Amino acid sequence: MVNDDSPAFHPDLTRARFMPPTSATRGNRALLRFVSGLGRTKPPTDGELVDLGGDVLLRVHRPTSASATDAGARRPAVLHLHGGGLIIGSATQGDRLCRRIADELGAVAISVDYRMPPEHPYPTPLDDAEAGLRWLAAQPDVDPARIAVIGESAGGGLAASLALRARDRGEVALAGQVLLYPMLDDRTGQAAATHPRMLRLWNPRSNRLGWGMYLGAGTKGPEATPLSADELALAVPARRAEQGPAALRGLPPTWIGVGTLDLFHAEDVEYARRLTEAGVPTELHVIEGAYHGFDAAEPDAAVSRDTVQRQLDALRRMLAVG
Repeated sequence: MVNDDSPAFHPDLTRARFMPPTSATRGNRALLRFVSGLGRTKPPTDGELVDLGGDVLLRVHRPTSASATDAGARRPAVLHLHGGGLIIGSATQGDRLCRRIADELGAVAISVDYRMPPEHPYPTPLDDAEAGLRWLAAQPDVDPARIAVIGESAGGGLAASLALRARDRGEVALAGQVLLYPMLDDRTGQAAATHPRMLRLWNPRSNRLGWGMYLGAGTKGPEATPLSADELALAVPARRAEQGPAALRGLPPTWIGVGTLDLFHAEDVEYARRLTEAGVPTELHVIEGAYHGFDAAEPDAAVSRDTVQRQLDALRRMLAVG
Protein backbone atom coordinates (compact mmCIF):
# COMPACT_ATOMS: atom_id res chain seq x y z
CA MET A 1 0.00 0.00 0.00
CA VAL A 2 1.33 3.44 -0.94
CA ASN A 3 2.12 5.69 1.99
CA ASP A 4 0.59 9.10 1.31
CA ASP A 5 1.37 10.78 4.62
CA SER A 6 2.56 13.62 2.44
CA PRO A 7 5.41 15.88 3.54
CA ALA A 8 5.63 19.56 2.73
CA PHE A 9 7.03 21.06 -0.41
CA HIS A 10 10.36 22.83 -0.06
CA PRO A 11 9.67 26.22 1.58
CA ASP A 12 11.27 28.07 -1.32
CA LEU A 13 8.84 26.53 -3.81
CA THR A 14 5.85 28.75 -3.12
CA ARG A 15 4.05 27.95 -6.39
CA ALA A 16 4.12 24.19 -5.95
CA ARG A 17 0.53 23.87 -4.79
CA PHE A 18 -0.65 25.63 -7.96
CA MET A 19 1.26 23.39 -10.36
CA PRO A 20 -0.64 20.66 -12.25
CA PRO A 21 0.15 17.00 -11.56
CA THR A 22 1.52 16.59 -15.07
CA SER A 23 2.21 18.45 -18.27
CA ALA A 24 1.95 16.20 -21.34
CA THR A 25 -1.08 13.97 -21.85
CA ARG A 26 -2.56 12.10 -24.80
CA GLY A 27 -4.97 14.99 -25.26
CA ASN A 28 -2.62 17.96 -25.15
CA ARG A 29 0.66 16.48 -26.39
CA ALA A 30 0.30 17.68 -29.99
CA LEU A 31 -0.57 21.22 -28.93
CA LEU A 32 2.26 21.40 -26.41
CA ARG A 33 4.66 20.03 -29.00
CA PHE A 34 3.65 22.83 -31.37
CA VAL A 35 3.86 25.57 -28.74
CA SER A 36 7.18 24.40 -27.32
CA GLY A 37 8.63 24.31 -30.82
CA LEU A 38 7.90 27.97 -31.56
CA GLY A 39 11.14 29.85 -32.20
CA ARG A 40 13.23 26.72 -32.72
CA THR A 41 14.27 27.85 -36.21
CA LYS A 42 15.50 31.25 -35.02
CA PRO A 43 19.11 31.56 -33.80
CA PRO A 44 19.57 32.15 -30.07
CA THR A 45 20.56 35.60 -28.84
CA ASP A 46 24.35 35.99 -29.24
CA GLY A 47 24.47 32.51 -30.74
CA GLU A 48 23.98 30.64 -33.99
CA LEU A 49 21.78 27.95 -35.43
CA VAL A 50 23.41 25.00 -37.18
CA ASP A 51 21.40 22.68 -39.41
CA LEU A 52 22.70 19.10 -39.41
CA GLY A 53 20.07 18.10 -41.97
CA GLY A 54 16.96 16.00 -41.53
CA ASP A 55 15.39 18.69 -39.31
CA VAL A 56 18.10 18.27 -36.66
CA LEU A 57 19.18 21.67 -35.37
CA LEU A 58 21.91 22.78 -32.97
CA ARG A 59 21.64 25.96 -30.94
CA VAL A 60 25.25 27.07 -30.47
CA HIS A 61 26.47 29.46 -27.77
CA ARG A 62 30.07 30.63 -27.63
CA PRO A 63 31.71 32.86 -25.00
CA THR A 64 31.22 36.55 -25.70
CA SER A 65 34.02 37.98 -23.55
CA ALA A 66 37.14 39.22 -25.35
CA SER A 67 39.48 36.98 -23.38
CA ALA A 68 37.42 33.91 -24.22
CA THR A 69 37.38 34.54 -27.96
CA ASP A 70 41.12 34.71 -28.60
CA ALA A 71 41.95 33.33 -32.02
CA GLY A 72 43.14 29.75 -31.96
CA ALA A 73 41.90 29.05 -28.44
CA ARG A 74 40.62 25.55 -27.79
CA ARG A 75 38.07 25.56 -25.03
CA PRO A 76 35.91 23.08 -23.17
CA ALA A 77 32.44 22.29 -24.44
CA VAL A 78 29.06 21.15 -23.14
CA LEU A 79 26.24 19.41 -24.99
CA HIS A 80 22.76 20.01 -23.60
CA LEU A 81 19.65 17.87 -24.16
CA HIS A 82 16.25 19.30 -23.29
CA GLY A 83 13.45 17.74 -21.27
CA GLY A 84 9.84 17.12 -22.13
CA GLY A 85 9.23 13.46 -21.44
CA LEU A 86 10.70 12.53 -24.84
CA ILE A 87 7.55 13.82 -26.56
CA ILE A 88 7.44 17.63 -26.12
CA GLY A 89 9.88 20.51 -25.75
CA SER A 90 12.65 21.96 -27.88
CA ALA A 91 16.26 23.05 -27.63
CA THR A 92 15.15 26.64 -26.98
CA GLN A 93 14.60 25.50 -23.39
CA GLY A 94 18.36 25.35 -23.00
CA ASP A 95 19.17 28.87 -24.20
CA ARG A 96 19.44 30.45 -20.76
CA LEU A 97 21.54 27.65 -19.27
CA CYS A 98 23.78 27.34 -22.33
CA ARG A 99 24.46 31.08 -22.33
CA ARG A 100 25.50 30.90 -18.66
CA ILE A 101 27.74 27.91 -19.37
CA ALA A 102 29.38 29.73 -22.28
CA ASP A 103 29.98 32.97 -20.40
CA GLU A 104 30.83 31.63 -16.93
CA LEU A 105 32.89 28.61 -17.96
CA GLY A 106 34.32 29.97 -21.21
CA ALA A 107 32.91 26.94 -22.98
CA VAL A 108 31.17 26.24 -26.26
CA ALA A 109 27.67 25.15 -25.30
CA ILE A 110 25.20 23.58 -27.69
CA SER A 111 21.66 22.29 -27.29
CA VAL A 112 20.47 19.59 -29.69
CA ASP A 113 16.97 19.95 -31.11
CA TYR A 114 16.56 16.21 -31.51
CA ARG A 115 13.66 14.61 -33.37
CA MET A 116 10.98 13.05 -31.18
CA PRO A 117 8.52 10.17 -31.18
CA PRO A 118 6.03 8.94 -32.12
CA GLU A 119 7.25 9.99 -35.58
CA HIS A 120 10.86 9.35 -34.58
CA PRO A 121 11.15 6.65 -31.89
CA TYR A 122 14.35 5.13 -30.54
CA PRO A 123 17.09 5.22 -31.72
CA THR A 124 16.50 8.46 -33.65
CA PRO A 125 16.61 10.92 -30.70
CA LEU A 126 19.79 9.28 -29.43
CA ASP A 127 21.28 9.22 -32.93
CA ASP A 128 20.60 12.96 -33.20
CA ALA A 129 22.29 13.57 -29.85
CA GLU A 130 25.31 11.59 -31.01
CA ALA A 131 25.42 13.59 -34.26
CA GLY A 132 25.53 16.76 -32.16
CA LEU A 133 28.37 15.34 -30.08
CA ARG A 134 30.40 14.47 -33.17
CA TRP A 135 29.83 17.96 -34.58
CA LEU A 136 30.92 19.53 -31.31
CA ALA A 137 34.08 17.41 -31.00
CA ALA A 138 35.09 18.37 -34.55
CA GLN A 139 34.95 22.13 -33.98
CA PRO A 140 38.36 23.85 -34.29
CA ASP A 141 37.77 25.88 -31.12
CA VAL A 142 36.80 22.87 -28.98
CA ASP A 143 39.10 20.66 -26.95
CA PRO A 144 37.67 17.18 -27.70
CA ALA A 145 39.14 15.87 -24.44
CA ARG A 146 37.01 18.32 -22.41
CA ILE A 147 33.41 17.75 -23.44
CA ALA A 148 30.60 17.08 -20.97
CA VAL A 149 26.91 16.36 -21.44
CA ILE A 150 24.04 17.83 -19.44
CA GLY A 151 20.32 17.28 -19.53
CA GLU A 152 17.16 17.49 -17.49
CA SER A 153 14.33 14.96 -17.27
CA ALA A 154 14.06 13.20 -20.66
CA GLY A 155 17.18 15.09 -21.69
CA GLY A 156 18.95 13.71 -18.65
CA GLY A 157 17.99 10.21 -19.67
CA LEU A 158 19.21 10.81 -23.22
CA ALA A 159 22.44 12.28 -21.83
CA ALA A 160 22.95 9.11 -19.78
CA SER A 161 22.31 6.99 -22.88
CA LEU A 162 24.69 9.15 -24.90
CA ALA A 163 27.41 8.73 -22.28
CA LEU A 164 26.97 4.96 -22.46
CA ARG A 165 27.09 4.98 -26.26
CA ALA A 166 30.14 7.25 -26.34
CA ARG A 167 31.90 4.93 -23.89
CA ASP A 168 30.97 1.89 -25.96
CA ARG A 169 32.07 3.33 -29.30
CA GLY A 170 35.17 5.11 -28.07
CA GLU A 171 34.97 8.01 -30.52
CA VAL A 172 34.58 10.82 -27.97
CA ALA A 173 35.78 10.36 -24.38
CA LEU A 174 33.38 12.45 -22.32
CA ALA A 175 34.74 14.40 -19.35
CA GLY A 176 31.50 14.21 -17.40
CA GLN A 177 27.73 13.98 -17.31
CA VAL A 178 25.35 16.20 -15.34
CA LEU A 179 21.86 14.73 -15.01
CA LEU A 180 19.02 16.68 -13.41
CA TYR A 181 16.07 14.46 -12.38
CA PRO A 182 16.87 12.17 -15.34
CA MET A 183 14.21 9.89 -16.90
CA LEU A 184 16.01 6.55 -16.72
CA ASP A 185 13.55 3.66 -16.39
CA ASP A 186 10.59 2.79 -18.63
CA ARG A 187 9.08 0.62 -15.85
CA THR A 188 8.56 3.49 -13.40
CA GLY A 189 4.86 3.71 -12.61
CA GLN A 190 2.41 4.43 -9.82
CA ALA A 191 4.28 2.28 -7.31
CA ALA A 192 7.29 4.59 -7.59
CA ALA A 193 5.28 7.58 -6.37
CA THR A 194 5.84 7.55 -2.62
CA HIS A 195 3.54 10.57 -2.28
CA PRO A 196 1.20 10.50 -5.32
CA ARG A 197 -0.74 13.63 -4.37
CA MET A 198 2.48 15.64 -4.28
CA LEU A 199 3.56 14.88 -7.85
CA ARG A 200 3.86 17.93 -10.07
CA LEU A 201 4.45 18.38 -13.82
CA TRP A 202 5.07 14.66 -14.51
CA ASN A 203 3.09 11.65 -13.31
CA PRO A 204 3.03 7.90 -14.00
CA ARG A 205 0.45 8.15 -16.79
CA SER A 206 2.53 10.69 -18.71
CA ASN A 207 5.66 8.66 -18.05
CA ARG A 208 4.02 5.61 -19.61
CA LEU A 209 2.98 7.69 -22.62
CA GLY A 210 6.46 9.13 -23.16
CA TRP A 211 8.30 5.85 -22.81
CA GLY A 212 5.74 4.01 -24.93
CA MET A 213 6.21 6.43 -27.80
CA TYR A 214 9.99 6.43 -27.45
CA LEU A 215 10.17 2.63 -27.46
CA GLY A 216 8.05 2.34 -30.60
CA ALA A 217 4.77 1.28 -28.99
CA GLY A 218 2.85 4.53 -29.47
CA THR A 219 0.09 5.02 -26.91
CA LYS A 220 -0.01 1.32 -26.00
CA GLY A 221 2.63 1.77 -23.30
CA PRO A 222 6.28 0.69 -23.03
CA GLU A 223 5.40 -2.94 -22.32
CA ALA A 224 4.15 -3.19 -25.93
CA THR A 225 7.54 -2.22 -27.36
CA PRO A 226 8.76 -4.22 -30.36
CA LEU A 227 12.35 -3.88 -29.13
CA SER A 228 14.26 -6.93 -28.02
CA ALA A 229 15.76 -7.24 -24.53
CA ASP A 230 19.19 -6.35 -25.91
CA GLU A 231 17.80 -3.28 -27.68
CA LEU A 232 15.95 -2.21 -24.53
CA ALA A 233 19.19 -2.34 -22.58
CA LEU A 234 20.70 0.13 -25.05
CA ALA A 235 17.63 2.38 -25.00
CA VAL A 236 16.95 2.46 -21.25
CA PRO A 237 19.85 3.39 -18.90
CA ALA A 238 18.30 1.70 -15.85
CA ARG A 239 18.03 -1.60 -17.72
CA ARG A 240 21.66 -1.31 -18.80
CA ALA A 241 22.69 -0.68 -15.20
CA GLU A 242 21.00 -3.91 -14.11
CA GLN A 243 23.49 -5.88 -16.18
CA GLY A 244 26.02 -5.34 -13.39
CA PRO A 245 28.96 -3.04 -12.57
CA ALA A 246 30.79 -3.90 -15.81
CA ALA A 247 27.95 -2.34 -17.80
CA LEU A 248 28.64 1.07 -16.24
CA ARG A 249 32.38 0.85 -15.70
CA GLY A 250 34.38 3.47 -17.57
CA LEU A 251 31.66 6.12 -17.60
CA PRO A 252 32.80 9.69 -16.85
CA PRO A 253 32.35 11.49 -13.51
CA THR A 254 28.65 11.99 -12.88
CA TRP A 255 26.46 14.49 -11.04
CA ILE A 256 22.80 13.59 -10.42
CA GLY A 257 20.22 15.87 -8.82
CA VAL A 258 16.61 14.97 -7.95
CA GLY A 259 13.91 16.06 -5.53
CA THR A 260 12.28 13.81 -2.94
CA LEU A 261 8.83 14.55 -4.43
CA ASP A 262 9.87 13.68 -7.98
CA LEU A 263 8.49 10.57 -9.70
CA PHE A 264 12.08 9.76 -10.69
CA HIS A 265 13.53 9.99 -7.18
CA ALA A 266 13.92 6.25 -6.59
CA GLU A 267 15.27 5.40 -10.04
CA ASP A 268 17.78 8.26 -9.91
CA VAL A 269 19.05 7.32 -6.46
CA GLU A 270 19.37 3.71 -7.62
CA TYR A 271 21.29 4.72 -10.75
CA ALA A 272 23.69 6.77 -8.63
CA ARG A 273 24.18 3.74 -6.37
CA ARG A 274 24.95 1.47 -9.30
CA LEU A 275 27.38 4.02 -10.78
CA THR A 276 29.24 4.21 -7.48
CA GLU A 277 29.29 0.42 -7.27
CA ALA A 278 30.88 0.37 -10.73
CA GLY A 279 33.64 2.74 -9.60
CA VAL A 280 32.31 5.82 -11.40
CA PRO A 281 32.95 9.04 -9.41
CA THR A 282 29.37 10.06 -8.64
CA GLU A 283 27.80 12.95 -6.73
CA LEU A 284 24.14 12.63 -5.79
CA HIS A 285 22.28 15.75 -4.72
CA VAL A 286 18.82 15.09 -3.26
CA ILE A 287 16.60 18.15 -2.77
CA GLU A 288 14.11 17.72 0.05
CA GLY A 289 10.57 18.70 -0.93
CA ALA A 290 11.38 19.45 -4.57
CA TYR A 291 9.06 18.33 -7.35
CA HIS A 292 9.82 17.45 -10.97
CA GLY A 293 10.84 20.48 -13.02
CA PHE A 294 10.85 22.79 -10.00
CA ASP A 295 13.79 24.82 -11.28
CA ALA A 296 12.03 25.58 -14.59
CA ALA A 297 8.67 26.28 -12.94
CA GLU A 298 10.16 28.51 -10.23
CA PRO A 299 13.53 29.69 -11.57
CA ASP A 300 13.89 32.55 -9.10
CA ALA A 301 13.44 30.40 -6.00
CA ALA A 302 16.61 30.15 -3.93
CA VAL A 303 16.62 26.35 -4.12
CA SER A 304 16.34 26.53 -7.92
CA ARG A 305 19.23 28.98 -8.20
CA ASP A 306 21.28 26.78 -5.89
CA THR A 307 20.57 23.69 -8.00
CA VAL A 308 21.62 25.43 -11.21
CA GLN A 309 24.79 26.66 -9.52
CA ARG A 310 25.60 23.16 -8.33
CA GLN A 311 25.37 21.93 -11.92
CA LEU A 312 27.67 24.69 -13.12
CA ASP A 313 30.13 23.89 -10.33
CA ALA A 314 30.08 20.21 -11.32
CA LEU A 315 30.79 21.11 -14.95
CA ARG A 316 33.61 23.39 -13.84
CA ARG A 317 35.28 20.48 -12.02
CA MET A 318 34.70 18.00 -14.83
CA LEU A 319 36.07 20.35 -17.47
CA ALA A 320 38.99 21.53 -15.31
CA VAL A 321 37.99 25.16 -15.68
CA GLY A 322 39.99 27.42 -13.41
